[in-house]
Amino acid sequence: MRKLVFIALACIVCANVFSKEDIVRNNAIKTTFLSWFTGSCKISYERAIFRNQTMEFTSGYIDFGGDKWKNHPKGYTVRYAHKFMLFGHHIQPLNGFYLRPELIFTHFHYDTKDVHERTFSKMGSTVFTVGYQYAIHRFVADFFFGSGLAYGKAADTSYQHGFALWDYWGTYNKNIAMTFGIKLGVSF
Repeated sequence: MRKLVFIALACIVCANVFSKEDIVRNNAIKTTFLSWFTGSCKISYERAIFRNQTMEFTSGYIDFGGDKWKNHPKGYTVRYAHKFMLFGHHIQPLNGFYLRPELIFTHFHYDTKDVHERTFSKMGSTVFTVGYQYAIHRFVADFFFGSGLAYGKAADTSYQHGFALWDYWGTYNKNIAMTFGIKLGVSF
């Protein structure tokens, strides 16, 4: 896992060093960096459709690495987001602060806590996120957080491999979804 992270970061740094700043880049391929540590791998494709709007499609495979609950999840997640860039950059349309409504769907099987049987979780969520995407040369770093509504059959844990359900200060609500993350990638 450390070798994979090292190779990915080395590729991003090399692409950043050997590129020109004045080229307009409307596309980006990114990976959700934190998902590697929670048992899934998510890849995103983003495309600028207007000077201040982008579309982002994300797909993920659940069963990559390990998660802290040791429930062996296996499944998939898909996301669609539409970004509204608030303070963009005139040369790089993928750069700046943004607001982003997002639709998320996850489906996975996992080991339950008490019965030790396999069961499934099928959850959907509509979240609104705020974030900042830093795009210089070919390097892209995207930092975001947000919340919204969740619906469906939840897993035993509050983590749904795309968003987390409200489980703070001794309260649990399966209808409140929260998300945050860091995506790293390259633009072209």
